[in-house]
Amino acid sequence: MVDTSLVEALKFRGDPLADTVVAELAATGRVGAVNEVLAHFRANDQPVPADLPESVRAYLVATGKPPEWADLDRVARAYEFFVDDGVHVAAVLSFAAMVNCYAQPRPSRVLAMTHGLNQPHRRLSETSQFVLNMMGCGAFGSGGAFVPTIQKTRLIHAAVRHFITRSGRWDLEADGVPVCQQDMVGSLLIFSVQVVEGMRRLGISVTEAEAEDYYYVWRVTGAMLGIPAQALPATLAEARELNSTLVETSYGPSPEGVQLTAHLLDLYEKLFPGKVFDGIVAALVRQVVDDRVADWMRVPRSGGWQRVARIGTRVLGALERAEDDSRTATAILDRAGELLLGGSVRTLTNGQSTTLSIPADLRERWQASGLCPAGTAPRPATHTVRT
Repeated sequence: MVDTSLVEALKFRGDPLADTVVAELAATGRVGAVNEVLAHFRANDQPVPADLPESVRAYLVATGKPPEWADLDRVARAYEFFVDDGVHVAAVLSFAAMVNCYAQPRPSRVLAMTHGLNQPHRRLSETSQFVLNMMGCGAFGSGGAFVPTIQKTRLIHAAVRHFITRSGRWDLEADGVPVCQQDMVGSLLIFSVQVVEGMRRLGISVTEAEAEDYYYVWRVTGAMLGIPAQALPATLAEARELNSTLVETSYGPSPEGVQLTAHLLDLYEKLFPGKVFDGIVAALVRQVVDDRVADWMRVPRSGGWQRVARIGTRVLGALERAEDDSRTATAILDRAGELLLGGSVRTLTNGQSTTLSIPADLRERWQASGLCPAGTAPRPATHTVRT
């Protein structure tokens, strides 16, 4: 059982390791130089670059391994789940998890103060890249690329805290620390517990064992992001309970959340050309998020498409159950995922500075099964520390 008083205290805790590094870089004017070096630091087994300030090198060494309790066999099982259902995970991340994130007023204010309200492509592409790297084969070991992703993410969060707390526009006493550890726990539960729930709402079969393993990867990731281990539920059942008491109770309307959601819906509507499919994205969102949240975020109602979405989830569930016995059903499911993720990748990377790269092992497995969502050659993702 997670101590809820501990989780509440995390509202006032940042990430001391990363915060110290960013404060030093900002004070010495070396942020740009460090960014140039870190842009080429992408692989778990790559030596820590020599031409970095000592504080940065020490940080990278200290944060370069998963916790000792991490069971990499369980992580490997989650990888197999993602090979089979990665496109469905991506769908729920896109249509549900992002909206639920925007339903949290405090994190939405942070996004508005950093990325701005009209850049959904950046938030979505960064989240997608993070999950793709996390779910690659050997993500935490030799040949993976997730450890540098985590390390850079912690520095980015620290840079956001540094910028906002010095902006004069944030009340630390009332609002806590920007990108606090409590918000990190909330995001982790949205991207794990709520993603599995969203998949099931779409009629996609996820076994309890698969759900446990998928949550476990996020638990290991949370520890590497600096969240205290005792704040991370040990089991999926406890995670569901904390999701109910911490995350869902934090939902509410905010001007920032409404605008962020509107821009996200507009981004995804562009995947469907013409006017025939207007309203289908909003209907999918309403299928996988709570009606109250959808109303708070002013997700439009579309009676016709919502009926189609409800019928579609029943059909999808039937196809999913028939997947092992029906090549036709498998082809339909895979094609739907390919169109969704492939379309989003093309949209997100069209002229944007953040590129999306599918790990080579996932790409090969998806190609072998006749599905490669991106449909483009792999490109390295970049992460920039901003202050």
